[in-house]
Amino acid sequence: MAFELLDNIAWHTLSGPHAAYATAAGDARRYSAGFSPIVGFADVRRPDFAALATLCAPGEKFYSDGWAGVAPAGWHIDADATMFKMVWDAPMPDDAAPDAVRLGPQHAQQALELATLTRPGPFGPRTIELGEYYGIFQGERLVAMAGERMSAGIWREISGVCTHPDHQGRGHGRRLMLKLVRLQLQRGEAPFLHVMSSNDGARGLYARLGFRDYRESVVRVISRD
Repeated sequence: MAFELLDNIAWHTLSGPHAAYATAAGDARRYSAGFSPIVGFADVRRPDFAALATLCAPGEKFYSDGWAGVAPAGWHIDADATMFKMVWDAPMPDDAAPDAVRLGPQHAQQALELATLTRPGPFGPRTIELGEYYGIFQGERLVAMAGERMSAGIWREISGVCTHPDHQGRGHGRRLMLKLVRLQLQRGEAPFLHVMSSNDGARGLYARLGFRDYRESVVRVISRD
């Protein structure tokens, strides 16, 4: 597999399949405003912060994967942690959520509200445009969702997995993830996801579903002073 794409997935996504959703300068890329606040650098060992500075406003916060250096003048590290990339390593599952609803523009506000409440990771009002998103509803209320975000080569990310606190413990997230894994495998794609290293519960769940650890990397939230 082309693991070199996965090693710097943000750059390869923002300069490839999602270039239309990105703004670019030099060796830096970012999702445009309204999408997930994620940046990518052509070389995470020598990130082009001068170029990135032309793409963002002071105080605007972004997630950066793989960069572990000292913050240059004019930049601040707001959060510093590690996360695992996990890749699918099991047979194709059944569709565990045939009742799930494909989310569209009419669901964008509900999706944003659910993500704001549950904090599954960087999420914006237009994030559900980056791939297929599915939700579980109780009446007209969105109570769980999962979808797709970054993409490069064969790799396709499962992201935004979250369930309203009042509806947790019912397997909604697991069922939605397996539905997405099946869809991606049917397309010939390789599912992967990110999980914070400190989130042992989620990481254990993903391992039981069929994902395995690929690598651990630094993840930071950065902003211009």
